[in-house]
Amino acid sequence: MSLPDSRSPGKQSSPGLQSCSVVQLNVGGHVFTTSLSTLRKHPDSQLAFMFSSGQQPKLPTDAKGRYFIDRDGTHFGAILQFLRTQRLPTESVLEVYQEALHYDIRTLVKQLQDSAQLFGETVGRQQFISRVPNYLENLEVLVRVARAEAIAARHSAVIVCVLRTEEDLGRYDNAVNNLEEQEVVRFGPWKAPPTAIDLLDCIKMDVEARGYKVRYEPHSSDRGFLFKTNDGFLYKLVFTWW
Repeated sequence: MSLPDSRSPGKQSSPGLQSCSVVQLNVGGHVFTTSLSTLRKHPDSQLAFMFSSGQQPKLPTDAKGRYFIDRDGTHFGAILQFLRTQRLPTESVLEVYQEALHYDIRTLVKQLQDSAQLFGETVGRQQFISRVPNYLENLEVLVRVARAEAIAARHSAVIVCVLRTEEDLGRYDNAVNNLEEQEVVRFGPWKAPPTAIDLLDCIKMDVEARGYKVRYEPHSSDRGFLFKTNDGFLYKLVFTWW
C-alpha cells in the first residue's frame, strides 16, 4: 500500500510511510483509523516495529487495503487511547494489560501494574501462586478429572488436598487412605502467609476464568467424618455443568 506525498502533488511518494500518514487497521475484524505517529509513539514497542520508519509495514492487507493484525481487537481501542492521550483504561483492565504485554508497550504495562485493579493481582495473588509448587499443573489435572466425571451428570466433584505446611505432609497419607480409591489433587505446602481458604479462592478464580462454574466445600466421608478443614487437608471442588 503506497500513500501519496502530500507535500508535492506531482511528486512520487518517498519510500516508506510518512509519520503524518493516516493508517487504517483491521485488528481481528475490528476496524481502527489512526496515524503513524500514534503507532510509533513508543519506539521500543511491537507496534512501532510493525510500522518502522523508512519502510513499508510487513503486514498483510484485507480486501479494502487495511493493514491486518491477526489478533482479537476487542480491547485494541484502549491501546490506541493510551497512545493518543496517556489515559489508562477503567474497564477490562486485565484484558488491556494482556494486550499491552503482547504489543510490548512497556510504559502502559508498568502503569497498569501499578494501578489498583492490577496491583493486588500481580503483586499479591500471582506472587503467592508462584510459591505453591506445581500450581498450574495441578490446576490442569483438576479440570481434567472433573471433565472425566461429568458424563451423564449435572455435577462432578474432585477431592482436593490442601497441605499448608511441611508438617501436614506427614498426615497426608493417613487422610488420603480413608478415601477408598478416589483421585485426589494435592496442592502445597507453601511458604507464604495466605491460608488454605486463600488458596481455594485462587483455585476457584482461575477455574472460573476458564468458563467453568465451581464451588468448594469441606469434604466429609460417607461415614460422616469431617476431615480437618481449619487450615488444610481435604476439600471437595464441585463443578456444575448445566
